[in-house]
Amino acid sequence: MEISQEKIKYKRISKRKKTFSSNYKKNLSNLTESIFPLPWTIWPYEAKILVVLIGIWSILGICILGSSSWWVASREMGNWAYFLKKQIIWTIPGIVLFYSVVNTNIRNLLKFSRIIFFVLFFLLLLTNITGITVNGSSRWLVLGNLRLQPSELIKPFLILEASNLFAHWNLIKNDKKLISIFSFGLLILLILKQPNLSTASLTGILFWVMGLCGGVKLSSLSSFASLGFITGCISILNNEYQKLRVTSFINPWKDQQESGFQLVQSLLAIGSGGLFGQGFGLSIQKLQYLPFMYTDFIFAIFAEEFGLLGCTLFLGFLAVFSYITLRITLKCRNNYTKLVSIGCGVLLIGQSIMHIAVATGSMPTTGLPLPFISYGGNSLIASFFIAGMLLRCSLESTGFIGRISTRKTFN
Repeated sequence: MEISQEKIKYKRISKRKKTFSSNYKKNLSNLTESIFPLPWTIWPYEAKILVVLIGIWSILGICILGSSSWWVASREMGNWAYFLKKQIIWTIPGIVLFYSVVNTNIRNLLKFSRIIFFVLFFLLLLTNITGITVNGSSRWLVLGNLRLQPSELIKPFLILEASNLFAHWNLIKNDKKLISIFSFGLLILLILKQPNLSTASLTGILFWVMGLCGGVKLSSLSSFASLGFITGCISILNNEYQKLRVTSFINPWKDQQESGFQLVQSLLAIGSGGLFGQGFGLSIQKLQYLPFMYTDFIFAIFAEEFGLLGCTLFLGFLAVFSYITLRITLKCRNNYTKLVSIGCGVLLIGQSIMHIAVATGSMPTTGLPLPFISYGGNSLIASFFIAGMLLRCSLESTGFIGRISTRKTFN
């Protein structure tokens, strides 16, 4: 009799658990259906993982920025949370933009992207004429209380324009091809003129990879790569600012108090992290030993606080993100969305790797932010836009978006 009662009790508990699980899944599906263009239940697993990865990346960025910036913020701004608060404020429109992009058809983005692309192109030209100069580079335009960095904001629209070009490469006439290539080349030259060798290089790599995936002949791409390399070398030779950065990269210890100071302090921060790190918030180098500790060298502070183990985990995180991006690309149903997906991956992952390479002395010192982590509203907005496009590509790969007109179909 007691055994029978136990069985009945067990069945009731199991039934309650199943009901709770069913209601939870239903509520989650209804929530995502009201926010995103597809209910959660029919999302591809790549999209689900991607949302989680973007969330982790964003939260990690807020935490690392708060840790790396509190000392300089309290000393220079009188408020330890000054940079942290501003970054959180910029995160809000970033998330809104992310949501808007996810709910917009990729091809519809192209309809207004060209206008914005040329507006930012003009602002980039204006930056070289009237932009404010900080640490030897003219990268910002001041419009009232806003400081715009066109070279960062133009990145998502560069992906869209390049995707449109290379998706129809074999159908476009030669004269239009030349005009498009000239426009992209001029864009890279304007960025290089600031001078901003890192962003110019990243833009060139993006253009080259998307061209390769779009079916451009390897011989043509080799010519473009050679031309870009020669142009970069000429820029370095003619610009004392860039020349010093290259020489300090080769041997930072030769002039460790001047041109090699940043890299030396970055290497000291990374080395002092050891295997397990100093602990969250316990970095020593951020106490105004390492310049730009919350922007260009934020990874060095991360390495000091979390050590080799933390760095390995972060690189593993980037590897997982790369794998998910590749899976999304392979599942895309047309060349255009495939190229958009590739472009998003190249910018987010490529920029992260270049930032880490600078901090570890594997590349000359440049002002390239770490996506979602380095301080800066322009970079954060661009990163959320790019992440939104990548998620949209994954959702469109299901084939449901655009084909099913009403939500009732999913009920």
